[in-house]
Amino acid sequence: MNESGAVQRWKRAVTHRIGKRFLRIVNSFQARHSLVATTAVLPNSTFPWIPALTQATSAIREEFDSVWSHPEEIPSFHEISPDQARISKGNNWKTYGLYVFGQPVTRNCAECPRTAAHLAAIPDLLNAWFSILAPGYHIPPHRGPTKALVRVHLGLKVPQERERCWIRVGENICSWAEGECLVFDDTYEHEVRNDTAEYRCVLFLDINRPMDRIGSRFNGAILRLMQASHYVKDPLKNLTDWNRRLSERT
Repeated sequence: MNESGAVQRWKRAVTHRIGKRFLRIVNSFQARHSLVATTAVLPNSTFPWIPALTQATSAIREEFDSVWSHPEEIPSFHEISPDQARISKGNNWKTYGLYVFGQPVTRNCAECPRTAAHLAAIPDLLNAWFSILAPGYHIPPHRGPTKALVRVHLGLKVPQERERCWIRVGENICSWAEGECLVFDDTYEHEVRNDTAEYRCVLFLDINRPMDRIGSRFNGAILRLMQASHYVKDPLKNLTDWNRRLSERT
């Protein structure tokens, strides 16, 4: 790598670290203006659309199974989002993107039309993808950058020994169940471990956190900054490139 390239890479890394630090500083402000719980794990009643989503589990699972019939066509998380390279290694954590910061991934949504229809009915949806964890893999402890989002996992494919496949959010250790949602705040330190011989898949959602008027304006500004950064632009570009190459091969 030439010097200018190294400098650009350094500037980019520093800018990203500063940006993440700033986002964490403002978390206390966001918590004060949140209209929902700011605990590590939130009740399913946080979002009134969750019962309809869980009722659609069978249809969503069928479309996931179709996608999963060609695992080699599904990228690893870090291949789409290079920022995740610390926690995503090899082919152990695959992601099939459906929405990225409010923008539907056209090709993938077309492959999963019933899932896409249910996602389109969710208010304030930002991110959605199938998150697939390999047997024996451990996602190390990490934190999300902003309380502007609330995360929801819908269990789709859960190992039979479900107690050995878990997520720790803060002090809470939770296991998934097929057809059930787990709602949590990813700004709390969290990690995932799959100590079984089976794959685990959840429908992974990020939802715009319900806020009061001041908080909503503030969060809107934060999310616009994120959408203008490489944190969002790189995954969108990489996913588009991945799907284009896939289409060319087929």
